[in-house]
Amino acid sequence: MTNRRIMIDGYNLALERGTGVATYSRNLSLELSKLGHKIDLLYGLRTSTGTNPLLNEVNFFDPVTKSPKTMDVAKTLLRSPMGLKAREVPITGKVIARHPTRILPPYDRIFNYQHLFTVARWHFKVYGKFMETSYERPAEIAHWTYPLPIRLKHAQNIYTIHDLVPLRLPYTTLDNKKEYFRVARDIARDADHIVTVSEASKRDIVDLLGVPEEKVTNTYQSVSLPSAILERPFDEVATEVEAIFGLEPKKYFLFFGAIEPKKNVGRIIEAYLASQSRYPLVVVGQLTWKDANDLRLLGVSGQSGGKKTVDPSISAVSRAQQIIRLEYLPLNMLASIIRCARTVVFPSLYEGFGLPILEAMQLGTGVITGTEGSNPEVSGDSAYLVDPYDVGAIARAIRDMQNDDDMVAHYEAAGRERAKLFSPERYSERLTELYKKLK
Repeated sequence: MTNRRIMIDGYNLALERGTGVATYSRNLSLELSKLGHKIDLLYGLRTSTGTNPLLNEVNFFDPVTKSPKTMDVAKTLLRSPMGLKAREVPITGKVIARHPTRILPPYDRIFNYQHLFTVARWHFKVYGKFMETSYERPAEIAHWTYPLPIRLKHAQNIYTIHDLVPLRLPYTTLDNKKEYFRVARDIARDADHIVTVSEASKRDIVDLLGVPEEKVTNTYQSVSLPSAILERPFDEVATEVEAIFGLEPKKYFLFFGAIEPKKNVGRIIEAYLASQSRYPLVVVGQLTWKDANDLRLLGVSGQSGGKKTVDPSISAVSRAQQIIRLEYLPLNMLASIIRCARTVVFPSLYEGFGLPILEAMQLGTGVITGTEGSNPEVSGDSAYLVDPYDVGAIARAIRDMQNDDDMVAHYEAAGRERAKLFSPERYSERLTELYKKLK
């Protein structure tokens, strides 16, 4: 395949703690770079790109964020119908930025336009069509990793739609459903191609948006954890987890991911309490859904004035039943706590792909997951499958995995084998086939 210049948006890459889509974007850039393509990253950070190269580089790595002023957005909207031109951010190494560059994916050039993606959304609301952007010597292909109302001029524009959860399970997201549908509908009509990450999501895109099957390619996803994480001796990892968290290896259950309705955290906690497990349940995740009923079982009853409020009685129950909540862990610590878990409990209601399933399997940890969405497609018969709406079924799975060491060992081994189907090499092959379709 001819090597090409491909643009990848930095919409999720810029988030301080990242998302599953940020992981997707990093892996996409990594594999395309390995295939020999040149990568342009296009950001919409808060900072403007001026004439001083050093200050541009400093501002790019400045973690301080702020919302755009309404007047600034309004002024930009007067220019946006003519298209907005991003400027290159010179990365010279003058800024000591070892920590941020660790999460930057491979790239050839980086561009930025102040609040680009916020302006694109407002442009779509005001003018009813996608905003165009450009930059010097643009890429041949713009690969938008999220359904955004924006196009790169003079390029083929392809969009990854990870799932249609806002349309399939509207009660589980805070998206403006009308706006989301209009953006998805216009992508379905005008995109040069659509990419997705599972056959379940592909079926939704074809059925709900009326897209011809040949216009949608499922590449799945992959996990590419650093070798330094994968090759660490288990005894060393176990010592770390016990010393830092006070957790005995292989004697706790784990959920990790965003705490939001589709993740089914409320039923997971109910099932754990019903199972009367002698092992603790560790919940790693950020609160992303205000006033969700799930959160009360974590001792959080809502938010007041931007601060979480705590219901002491519920918090006491959680402590008595050994529910341990950690809001955020860096990758190396998260990988350690996954690896030492007896089982990852992830019976979510719906996933476009279900990356935590694959991450757990690659790290050699057994998984309890659900029968909805893409979860069974990713896990195959290498995980303990349950009806995610059935608290009793989840509780039985927890008890089974607690009491049966042979079952745990079976799912650990089966999961490792299953993970190979989603290796970076397999992902690279699927990307090669995708880009062959774009002439």
